[in-house]
Amino acid sequence: MSLLIRKASPSDANAIAELFDAYRVWYHQSADLSKARQFISDRLENEESVIFVAEHDGRLVGFTQLYPIFSSVSMSKAWLLNDLFVAANERGKGIASNLLNAARQHGCETGSKWLMLQTSCDNLAAQALYEKTGWRRETDQFYMLDL
Repeated sequence: MSLLIRKASPSDANAIAELFDAYRVWYHQSADLSKARQFISDRLENEESVIFVAEHDGRLVGFTQLYPIFSSVSMSKAWLLNDLFVAANERGKGIASNLLNAARQHGCETGSKWLMLQTSCDNLAAQALYEKTGWRRETDQFYMLDL
């Protein structure tokens, strides 16, 4: 499998929007590809988030989206890993792990103190992945990764 993990650009918005819409549906939201496209375009064009995509044979099969946050206590930058999604037919191939590694590397490269994420209580597969890749469970739903 030829897999490329890269930082997304505004030109990727349409392809990411399809994955983003499927991600939202997975979280029991109504599909709305038009709004998903606008939301992703706005984040990328306004540089309000950083999105890493997984590309396989020229098509996007997964993404993770990070939002910048700050820690007052440590007086440092941090990142909220808000979204992580891999197309259903591409799961089990290590794509999510590669996206998590890209997020970790980005955090290190930007001098961040940690990454944080939240997941649903019943998303056991994701929880196992986070723990396997070094994330520390803070509560039932929150995980931290010290950098």
